[in-house]
Amino acid sequence: MKYAYYPGCAAKGAAPELHQATMKVVQKLGIEIKELMAFNCCGAGVITEADPDLAYTLNARTLATAEKDHLDIMTVCGTCQGVLGGINKKLQGDDALRARINVALKESTGLEYHGTVEVKHLQWILVKDFGIDALKTFISHPLTDLSIAPFYGCYILRPSSTSRFDDWENPVSLEKLIQAIGAHPVPYDGRTKCCGFPVFLEKEKIALSMVGERIGEAKEKGGDAMVTPCPLCHMSLDIYQERAEKNRQREKGFTEKLDMPILHLPQLLGLAMGFTPDELGMKRHLSPTGSFIDKIESQN
Repeated sequence: MKYAYYPGCAAKGAAPELHQATMKVVQKLGIEIKELMAFNCCGAGVITEADPDLAYTLNARTLATAEKDHLDIMTVCGTCQGVLGGINKKLQGDDALRARINVALKESTGLEYHGTVEVKHLQWILVKDFGIDALKTFISHPLTDLSIAPFYGCYILRPSSTSRFDDWENPVSLEKLIQAIGAHPVPYDGRTKCCGFPVFLEKEKIALSMVGERIGEAKEKGGDAMVTPCPLCHMSLDIYQERAEKNRQREKGFTEKLDMPILHLPQLLGLAMGFTPDELGMKRHLSPTGSFIDKIESQN
């Protein structure tokens, strides 16, 4: 089992703990990866809005680079999965579009994309390619008696026409992974809603309300921590949590603290595989994870 690893921007920039934890997990599982060294940002949907052909060409470069090695792409970012995967489906399904983009791609890089690559998030690889039963054999420190609130976010599920692995209205893949490590998935309405990250640039108060609502509901339903497959969601829920808490107190009169640990998916899996919080980069989090770690350590 081998993939071309597309880390995206956040895992090598704002959230290096994601890359750190991913490397621990895939090496433990024996998943072979070849990191794409000549890749670029997927554009996070922003470039697509401003210049669609530029977005197609930039992402075709990444796809063609993996295609040269006859490898499918593994992502660790829900946003990258949505954008890169969505553009890939359009290039695969439209010969005329792919031919037009290949003209620009060949002129600028010498590459050409033939549409043979699939883009798969680590979450999907573990559930479908690797398999839940196989994953369970690597769980040495099951997180029993802990309740984990899954947070899918937007891009890994939408648009449904290009994201066919899971049901965007009622996804189950994160819940399956949470159960595989012995924990209990928390059911709540906000698990498939937006984290607010794209809204911060325009409407900060609305974005803070969205963060507070997502975390507040997860906590109300009994979550000990939240887990997400998207580093942008992680940043929104982790970095802005304190400000979202103050906003809830000021705008809605809430008195309780949010106090919710936010984990990258590979971090949660890594803890159940026996890696330490330090090995998984959890000291980089802004929202405290100490109480959650104490619960884990009391079980093992």
